[in-house]
Amino acid sequence: MAQPLSPEIKHLLDGPNFAHLATLMADGSPQSVPVWVGREGDRILVCTGEGSLKASNSRRDPRVALSIVDFENPYVEAQFRGRVVERRPDPDLAIMDPVSRKYTGKPFPFRAPEGRVALVIELDKVRYTKLPFQHTPPKSA
Repeated sequence: MAQPLSPEIKHLLDGPNFAHLATLMADGSPQSVPVWVGREGDRILVCTGEGSLKASNSRRDPRVALSIVDFENPYVEAQFRGRVVERRPDPDLAIMDPVSRKYTGKPFPFRAPEGRVALVIELDKVRYTKLPFQHTPPKSA
């Protein structure tokens, strides 16, 4: 059963925060890659090309995991497990452009739309954490 997202998690996903998407290789080993994310209700959107490793891995095995950390406060994070439930073609970049604008302020720069797809991820497990730390690493010399 799909998990609903809390307002805190929606805020984290809606900000320009990088996520990491893990998919499974054919031999069962994990493969992880940083990604931009969008949100559609309680589902996560990851845009990619059909020829990418994340697209081919999730085509074979739809199970995925994601983690996301707040850009401003890395002690605010969420972890997700779910599955790709839809592969939505995006030839006009109608999904990709708003995601790109969230991260760069501009439409997606690579305008070759053939093979563009949005992986629609439904979540089975959701965990949000906010730790009481301040991010104050020492200054380098």
